[in-house]
Amino acid sequence: MNSIFKKICISSDHAGFETKEFIKEHLIKSKISTIDLGPFLKKSVDYPDFAKKVSKRVSKRKSDIGILVCGSGTGMAISANKTKGIRAAVGYNIKSTQLSRQHNNANVLCLGSRLTKRNDIKKIIKIFLNTKFEGGRHKRRVKKI
Repeated sequence: MNSIFKKICISSDHAGFETKEFIKEHLIKSKISTIDLGPFLKKSVDYPDFAKKVSKRVSKRKSDIGILVCGSGTGMAISANKTKGIRAAVGYNIKSTQLSRQHNNANVLCLGSRLTKRNDIKKIIKIFLNTKFEGGRHKRRVKKI
């Protein structure tokens, strides 16, 4: 798998832990630089803490993009979007993910481990990592965020 991004950071809560580990392994096998920001054990944690770790790293440009995983993806997206410069989108399917990159220049992908099959997760990540922002009229709109 290729990527237009060089550095990716990833995190989850307890509900997304196993999926995060699956994604991390997939990215590493694909030779994509991946930084795991935790958690490192499957125990109960608060998702906003881990969304903040990823969103701060991306906003400071220490990573190009981030991937967050929780049960639905929604809690992570809400939390990550509190950080200035973050445009977190829940990747429900291939089309929503593609549009989040093309039209919104999303820089954090949020996934729902309880809602998305692993085979679909691989496809969604591939789309996110390889879809370019279209700019144009979308650039003007993104600047207003």
